Amino acid sequence: MTELPRRDPGLPGHPRPLAPTFSSSFVVGSGKLTPVTSTGHSAVGHHLAAPGSRGKYGVDGGVIPFLVYGAALAALTLTFVQQRYRRRRLATLGGLAAVAISGSAGSYFYSTGRGKRSIWTEILDVLALRGTEQVLDIGCGRGAVLMLAARRVPEGKAVGVDVWRLRDQSGNNRAMTERNAVVEGVSDRVEVLDGDARELPFPDGSFDLVVSNLALHNIRDTDERTVALREAVRVLRPGGRLRIVDLNARSYVQPLRDAGCRDLEVHRLDWRTWCGVPGHHLDLVEARV
Repeated sequence: MTELPRRDPGLPGHPRPLAPTFSSSFVVGSGKLTPVTSTGHSAVGHHLAAPGSRGKYGVDGGVIPFLVYGAALAALTLTFVQQRYRRRRLATLGGLAAVAISGSAGSYFYSTGRGKRSIWTEILDVLALRGTEQVLDIGCGRGAVLMLAARRVPEGKAVGVDVWRLRDQSGNNRAMTERNAVVEGVSDRVEVLDGDARELPFPDGSFDLVVSNLALHNIRDTDERTVALREAVRVLRPGGRLRIVDLNARSYVQPLRDAGCRDLEVHRLDWRTWCGVPGHHLDLVEARV
């Protein structure tokens, strides 16, 4: 028997696609994380075939992947040198290190590129947007998630804000994001602004959906990060939805609850978010105001 799609309570009469396959999920109740069973179904549709493939979205983490490749190159050089002088034990160790580091680098590039777009394709598909929403991407960078959102709101608006730091993403600048909007064919509904997550330049209740990917953890101070979370809630309209993917994002639950959010859920995402470290997972936090 085919399972019927669930309905999203935020969209009366609107069927909700089957939930994406995440590693594990938790419904947030009164201060506790209670495990729930995954459906095992995937919401991947035609959007995943080439998500964000035309734009150039850089690499998250700035110089980190280049350091990883540098370490791999050093290990390969060590292997060559040791083989040349017949120190086979060290040559073997160097070779194994080169393979491991190269694999880690490959995983990192996948997670910050196609893996990220794949995860967000599922997240956005599950939301079953009507196409008229106002969407805000906090810390949009070069716009990988922003463009995916823009595709789904042909009669709405997708707004991205960032402080444009190169240490957060390679080639991170506003002009590049605007260029990606043109290349992706969504420039008519995309707006890109300079903006700090702790002081968003929008009135209360401006957006139907707020998203953020690997941005808020860059605010090192816990209190300042809480301010940013409150800002994300402030600019949402009543019934608006929030989706955040980040390192240890489950720590955002209490600040979001204190800010007035409800229907809080936390999902541990799957291998696509390993970022070069097997077993490492990012969290997805879902909320509604």
